[in-house]
Amino acid sequence: MDGTLVDTEVLWWETAREVAAGLGHRLSDADAPEVVGRAVADTAAHLIEVTGGGASAPHGTPADRASALARTAAELTDSFFRKVDTGAPLRPGAAALLASLEGAGVPFALVSASPRSVVDAVVAGSLAGVDFAFTLSADDTVRTKPHPDPYRAAAERFAADPAACVAVEDSPDGTASADAAGCAVLVVPSLLPVAPGRARTFARSLEEVDLGVLSDCLRRP
Repeated sequence: MDGTLVDTEVLWWETAREVAAGLGHRLSDADAPEVVGRAVADTAAHLIEVTGGGASAPHGTPADRASALARTAAELTDSFFRKVDTGAPLRPGAAALLASLEGAGVPFALVSASPRSVVDAVVAGSLAGVDFAFTLSADDTVRTKPHPDPYRAAAERFAADPAACVAVEDSPDGTASADAAGCAVLVVPSLLPVAPGRARTFARSLEEVDLGVLSDCLRRP
C-alpha cells in the first residue's frame, strides 16, 4: 500500500521526523532503513534506541522501555493516521492497473505493514471503490514485513500456492517478505533502492505495468 499504490511513504517519513524531533533526534538518511517500509513497532523501537529512551536510559528498566515503546508507537500511529485521513494521492499508474485487474477478473488483495486503522482509512479514502478481495494489515499476522507471514497468509486466503502469486512492492522489507513467502515480486522502488534478486522483476513506475508484465513475473526461472 504505502509507496506502492498510495504515495504515503513521504507522509510516514514526515511523521517519523516529527516524532524523532520530539525525542531529541534529527532524522537523517542513516535512519531510512529502519523507517521506510517498516512497521510502526520497528520504527518506534529504532527511535527509542537512537534517543536512549526506555531501558537504555540511566536507571531504565524493561518496563520503562515497554512504556516508551508503547507511547512512541501510539504517537507515530496517531500522527500518521491524521495525515493519511486528509487524503493521500495514488501513485502514477495505480488506478489504471487496479482497474485492469478488476476488468480481467484477476483477484487481488492489499498486504500492508501499516496498522489496521491506517489501512482502513486509506481503503475508505484514496482507494475507495477498489474491489480488493481482502486486506491484510500489520495487526492481522503475528509478524509483519520483512517476515514472510503476511504474504503466506494472503496466499492461504486465496487458496493459492505463493509461487502462483505476484507481489507488487516498493521497499526492501516488503520485497524481502514476499521473497521469503515464495512469491514472484514486481519491484517498483520509491524512497529506498531494492537489490536485484532471482524472483524479482523491476519497473520504474506502475505506468509501465500491465497484465502481461505481471504474467511475465511468474515465468521467470
